Amino acid sequence: MAREAWALAENQHGVISSDQLRAVGYTGQAIYHRIKTGRLHPLHRGVYAVGRSNVTAHGRWMAAVIACGSGSVISHSSAAALWRMGPERSGLVELSLPSLSRRRRPGLEIHQRPSLQKRDLTREFGIPVTTPVQTLVDMSLRLDRPGIERMINEADKFNVVHPPQLREALEVRSGEPGVARLRCILDRRTFRLTKEELERRFLPLAAKAGLPVPVTGQFVNDFEVDFYWPALGLVVETDGLRYHRTPAEQAQDRLRDQTHTAAGLTPLRFTHEQVRYESEHVLRILAQTASRLAIATK
Repeated sequence: MAREAWALAENQHGVISSDQLRAVGYTGQAIYHRIKTGRLHPLHRGVYAVGRSNVTAHGRWMAAVIACGSGSVISHSSAAALWRMGPERSGLVELSLPSLSRRRRPGLEIHQRPSLQKRDLTREFGIPVTTPVQTLVDMSLRLDRPGIERMINEADKFNVVHPPQLREALEVRSGEPGVARLRCILDRRTFRLTKEELERRFLPLAAKAGLPVPVTGQFVNDFEVDFYWPALGLVVETDGLRYHRTPAEQAQDRLRDQTHTAAGLTPLRFTHEQVRYESEHVLRILAQTASRLAIATK
């Protein structure tokens, strides 16, 4: 029986419940004896760490799920930490229950989630948890835009869910809390202006910054550039292909910028989102750069 209990605890990141112990033959007195002798360490009511009092993060999460019973799943900041998308709330494990149960447990924050569907739930490392998509939707109600973008980037970096997959998954969740905000952020990062729209928005900013009309679509140092001012040695490139550029694209961008810099040019790079939504920032950078280059070329 001891071997069965140990194997079960090992599969559960070193934690086990009193119900599971009784199922393999342990009496209440036997459980109490093992608590007194330090072989079981209480984590929650009826949930124990086996052999040692300290458990890993996975052990904490599994213990919380076992304590809350059937149907409970790790969610919100705890799910974000499990998926490596963001930090967990200090001192708390967050869980969701697909019921209206009002059960409470010290150290646990329990959310009543009767609207959760099967598509919203999964297991990772054997731990019941909300899916990456549902976790991002939940956290979008809590974080500011930079915080959400950091989570999206981390999810992408660790191959948890990529922005195109996330955007597609949101289509069937229209109207759910958090979806519209998350979709807006994704759309701002993934859209691309047409060449005509880009020039229509960018050229007035360049003129307002004191720059003359640039050369467009010209090859400079064997690279086709978006905007070029030969007299000032200024090159401006714009990015708008995807949520964030792949490592290969980033490497190519660095190569372009390094080549221009080595040739004595000043390269600047803006995203299409910045041109469309952050025009004041673009204007300020252009004006400061134009002023510096004008002095340098006198």
